[in-house]
Amino acid sequence: MAAVDYGYPWDRLIARFKFQQEIGWARVWADLLQSAPGAVDVLAQADHIVPVPLAVERLAERGFNQAWEMARRLPIRPGQTLLPDALVRLRAAPSQHRLNRAQRLGNLDGVMVAHPARAQHLAGRRVLLIDDVSTTGATLQAAGRALRQAGAREVSALVLARTPSL
Repeated sequence: MAAVDYGYPWDRLIARFKFQQEIGWARVWADLLQSAPGAVDVLAQADHIVPVPLAVERLAERGFNQAWEMARRLPIRPGQTLLPDALVRLRAAPSQHRLNRAQRLGNLDGVMVAHPARAQHLAGRRVLLIDDVSTTGATLQAAGRALRQAGAREVSALVLARTPSL
């Protein structure tokens, strides 16, 4: 599910959030995430909310994980858990934004796994992934695959913006 199409003005505002360290946007984006079609239901049904992780190098460069900043501002119901460390990136992958669709889909193969200390929390649970932008869905597919391999019963994804289909 996506709140908005990735295009003007959202693309520029999201870039400011991510690349110019304008973290104040996180509250606005969390509120907007909740307006995505189906978001209320999937938020209510999730056992765990998991932000898509950044590679260590990207986190150091940026200073924050934009998915985590949005996720931690979402309303959490009793019994629901935010798991910011449920997924681990094993290695940095080339930046997705310069790759074509085929390259993006192969770029993240095996790059994410469930954190060994969190795997038991994921088994049999409904997990909601949070990310800022989905272009081809490659990142969400890699994250979802890692969660399913850890035993998650169901994985859904909620993103701020999605590149519209042509």
